[in-house]
Parts: sequence; C-alpha cells; structure tokens
Amino acid sequence: MPASSLLHHKMRTKTEKSPLKAFMKQRRMGLNDFIQKIATNSYACKHPEVQSILNISQPQEPELLNANSSLPPSQSQQINLGPSSNPHAKPSNFHFLKVIGKGSFGKVLLARNKADEHFYAVKVLQKKAILKKKEEKHIMSERNVLLKNVKHPFLVGLHYSFQTADKLYFILDYINGGELFYHLQRERCFLEPRARFYAAEIASALGYLHSLNIVYRDLKPENILLDSQGHIVLTDFGLCKENIEPNGTTSTFCGTPEYLAPEVLHKQPYDRTVDWWCLGAVLYEMLYGLPPFYSRNTAEMYDNILNKPLQLKPNITNSARHLLEGLLQKDRTKRLGAKNDFMEIKNHIFFSPINWDDLINKKITPPFNPNVSGPNDLQHFDPEFTDEPVPNSICQSSESTMITASIKEAAEAFLGFSYAPSMDSFL
Repeated sequence: MPASSLLHHKMRTKTEKSPLKAFMKQRRMGLNDFIQKIATNSYACKHPEVQSILNISQPQEPELLNANSSLPPSQSQQINLGPSSNPHAKPSNFHFLKVIGKGSFGKVLLARNKADEHFYAVKVLQKKAILKKKEEKHIMSERNVLLKNVKHPFLVGLHYSFQTADKLYFILDYINGGELFYHLQRERCFLEPRARFYAAEIASALGYLHSLNIVYRDLKPENILLDSQGHIVLTDFGLCKENIEPNGTTSTFCGTPEYLAPEVLHKQPYDRTVDWWCLGAVLYEMLYGLPPFYSRNTAEMYDNILNKPLQLKPNITNSARHLLEGLLQKDRTKRLGAKNDFMEIKNHIFFSPINWDDLINKKITPPFNPNVSGPNDLQHFDPEFTDEPVPNSICQSSESTMITASIKEAAEAFLGFSYAPSMDSFL
C-alpha cells in the first residue's frame, strides 16, 4: 500500500482517535477556509495549479455579482420569495435538546416541537455571519431546493422555515442513522453489494435534482446521511446551482477538495456531469476506503485529479471497474451521464441487480441497519457536537426597539425566507 494511502487508512482507524479527529475536522472545512489554509503554505503556493486556483477572488455567476454592487441593501440584497404561510412560527415553539451539527453560519440542533411533540433537525443560521461573507444568495438557493425535495425519499425535507431579526430557522427532517462518512471511517470500506445499494439511492436523488435543473455540486460522504432504517438521505444544499438546463453550464469554483472534478479545477464551464464525477469519487471511496487521486499534499492531489490516470486495484468486479472508469472520466463530454444523464447510470450493468421501482419505494431492505432506539439515540452523531451545550441565544433574538442598521439590513436581505407548506401537500 502506498505511504499516502497507508497514512490515510491509519487516520480512519477507530483506534487512532486523535489523528481521526483531526482528519474529520479537515474534511468538514469549507472550501473558503481550506483555500485560506493552503494560501499560507509556501510549498503548496508554488504549485502552478494552486497558484491558478488562488487567483480566483470572487465567484463569477451573474446572480452573485449583486454582492459587490454599490446599490443600497434594500435593492441589492432584497430577496422576495413570496409571503410566509407560517407567520406565527417562533423559536419558543421548540425545546432545543442537543447540538448535532455545526457549519460556517450556525448550528443544527435536535429539537422537539412543544405542540405536536415531533422531533426535528433545526438549522439555525446567523444572518450577520451570512451577510459578512456575502452568502445570502447561497442560503436562499438552499431554501429553494429544500422546497422541491418533499417528493423524493432520499432527499432531506423542509417542513417550514421562519426568521427572527437576526437568525434564520430551517425546520428539517431529523435523520439519526449517522453520516456515511462516520460509518465508512469505522469500517474502512464496504463490500460491493452495500456500496451498490448506497450508490443507487444517491444516483436516484441526483437524477431527481437534475430533472428539476438543479446541480448538487457538493456530493461527499459527510453530506450523505443514513435514516433510522439505513436508507440514504442527501442533505446540505447550500452549494446547489438552480436553473441549469440539460445542456447548460456554470463556472463557480466550489466544492470539496477531494471531490473536485477536473473541469472545476481548470476553472472551465461545467454542467450536471460534475455530480456524476462526485458519485464516482464516493463509490470509489466506499470500495477502497479513500477518495480517488487522494494525497495529503493538496497540490499533489490536485495534480493527480488533473493528470494522473485512474488506477483500480483488481479486488472489484469488472462491472464496478467499468462504472468507475465511466464516472471518473476526466473529459466531461465523454463521462458516463454526459449524453442521457441519470438513465445512463441507471442502465449500467453494475446496477443490474437493482429493481429501481422497488428502490424508490423503499422496498429493498438496506444492507445495514443503524439500530437506533428512537429520536433520543444519538450514538451515530459526533460527540464533538453532542457534548456541546445548547446555546441560550438559539431561543433569543434582538428585540430592542432601537433596531440597528445591521439588523435592518439582515431583515431586508432575507425577505420571503419564511415558508410553510399548504395543507394539500400533506394529503
């Protein structure tokens, strides 16, 4: 086993607790934080590809140019998605029980609704932090995508959303079977039938998003959850790109380092086939225990992604080998899925054991059961989160009669965020 692979394997071994914790923290970093980190590494900065990447100063998508506009906040940051159907929702409706996740702009908490006693995952985001990084468009895009997820079994659903003067609240499905990454690092790799089941459910979810002209862009084991029965649930839609027609492209540099497709690294326009590259990377990691082209040296990993031929060890079937070669094709125009999107993946011989109708109806018994005893069973969540006290500020908001300019700006930036489904969506 190569030295880099061996070290990666050691970092994923359960007994190696401190290296594993460091590795998991590294994997959870956002791309912006990651770029800032490599920018301080003199060796990495000398690599031409890294220098090219670091030259990117701002996203170039038209809808994000408003972030740098000289217009006043009410015009440049106003996002109107329609009136709220749930104007009375407020933080005090919930008992906030545990921290179960953290991100750049806030936390995800396990909460129980006081009225119906149901458990939810509540994503609480600080408006001030979002505005400081000019990320309000991505947050609203995430909300838009969540609204469209309700009809697919492998996508996390949004029940409703609301806002206070300084925070946004997503009321989401509570999924407690653990991240795929958590189970993968415990077991190192999966047998092929288990990897096939997960890959099929993931592909089904991606195919559905593509049918809505949405490109996911950030598929990785940390964003793939297992529900209490062991089915896949995709979460975290902050990097989704809406309104990408079948032949449409976009060009924003975003994603997670280990899973960046060559065309993204090259800063070339890319399309929905970027998601099929990521599916190939996740399938590869499930079968081999580490991402393809992985290196602890980031510059070397980027060079591998761009230039190194895909190397597959002989311990997988020919159909798995053929699928990985198709998905991890560096030329996106030749990649599996480039011509007929999800249908090409669905019809691949690797998935011939899968009955897709049974899959979408959850009639296939998952190969692994997380064995959770109920909503309070947090065994599959990282203690780094669950040991953290629930902040008192979650239920509080700035209620001074003298509302500051920044609070006003935050309120204007997220007009129309609040959402509740109409009653007929439950029928």
